[in-house]
Amino acid sequence: MTMSIEGLQAAQQKMADAGVAQTAIDVFSHYYGQLEDGVTGTIPEDTIEPYLDPTHLEDVKIDVAEAKQVFDKLAIINLNGGLGTSMGLDRAKSLLPVRDGKSFLDLIVEQVLAARRGTNSRLPLIFMNSFRTREDTLEVLSKYPDLPVGDLPLDFLQNKEPKLRADDLSPVSWDADPDLEWCPPGHGDIYTALQTSGLLQQLLDAGFKYASVSNSDNLGTVPSPVLAAWFASTGAPYAAELCRRTPADRKGGHLAVRKADGQLILRDTAQTPAEEMDYFTDEHRHPFFHTNNLWWDLEQLDAILKERDGVMGLPLIRNEKTVDPSDKTSTPVYQIESAMGAAIEVFDGATAIVVGRDRFLPVKATSDLFLIRSDAYALDERGALVQQVGAAPSISLDSGSYKLIHDFEARFPEGVPSLKEATSLDVQGDWTFGADVEIVGDAVLGTEGGEVPGGARVGTVSAG
Repeated sequence: MTMSIEGLQAAQQKMADAGVAQTAIDVFSHYYGQLEDGVTGTIPEDTIEPYLDPTHLEDVKIDVAEAKQVFDKLAIINLNGGLGTSMGLDRAKSLLPVRDGKSFLDLIVEQVLAARRGTNSRLPLIFMNSFRTREDTLEVLSKYPDLPVGDLPLDFLQNKEPKLRADDLSPVSWDADPDLEWCPPGHGDIYTALQTSGLLQQLLDAGFKYASVSNSDNLGTVPSPVLAAWFASTGAPYAAELCRRTPADRKGGHLAVRKADGQLILRDTAQTPAEEMDYFTDEHRHPFFHTNNLWWDLEQLDAILKERDGVMGLPLIRNEKTVDPSDKTSTPVYQIESAMGAAIEVFDGATAIVVGRDRFLPVKATSDLFLIRSDAYALDERGALVQQVGAAPSISLDSGSYKLIHDFEARFPEGVPSLKEATSLDVQGDWTFGADVEIVGDAVLGTEGGEVPGGARVGTVSAG
């Protein structure tokens, strides 16, 4: 297939011209070869065993003095490349106001500053930005003069790569907006970017040995001395935080044991053959989901990157999109991606731990934002969101009226309703809410739409 040789050369040239690091070009070329060979990156059910016996955080006992020592060598790394395009945003999703006018970024910074005060540790906070989130993020962080630690930067940039035409694997051209010709290589790029930016070496030189890594749209990952001490005590190079799956968690990836060699691996939806999705979504068969909260031993990570010349060789994820995501008739493209959590299979002796649901509060849609803005949660002195109700109510909002953030905001001009007494809320039409509305029990608002007057109590309390 001669076109693809030309396609690869064109893509390599395009990356070099844009100043992308050679190691990142090598990683891209590694995946390009797989794409060309027709690798789709699927992991069939008959090649894996369910992972059933991880450690549980509630069973972990730690030595406080030891935890303090580990915490002094811990860096916090936050993935902040996401734009929230599914909610109609064109800037960093972490800039969205969450509570009391504070954004995800503000709350993450406050969590880290509170943990520093509580433990007297250095605890640097470093964001992995994309070329689209960097400027806005650094502007917010500049409000916090105490945030920087020593000479460590507040951020590093993830790499970028060309989107490839699905028909001939050549780099796509899009004159209407040439920025759309590029995409980030998925969060699996974090390993390459840590190395090519020089940050990994800086952290090691400054005496840091461990890193705790999570997504900036998850406010549950408050810095944890208990988890840090547990991780250090395992001697493992790498650990993933898991949560027990409920019927609502059918989308998240899960860990499994590869039959061929007994290695722990991560399987995402995109890696599951379509006809086997019922195995993937069965929360009894695969009882834990992967939160994308990770722990790394930086010394062992450095050794592996050096040994592999910066190419981690994570499993390929072939993401099928259109070049302009908002225009489904634009040119079909492949985005070559990899998942940060898939690195579990690169590390000999990698492990996992089951944590409470309080460490996983991601905001993927406006319904999630609705929940964490409501009185079902409160902020405590650690900057943590603490659930105020027995079980978080399930929220379903009509996608036509609430999917995009500006539409969502317009329908709650006085803030979101109280959920203290709610079990579920299903909004099927276009409703605008007044002040001090309370949702009680199971509430359904029909397709006719309208106004919910201020002070109204909506819903039913089932007898019993």
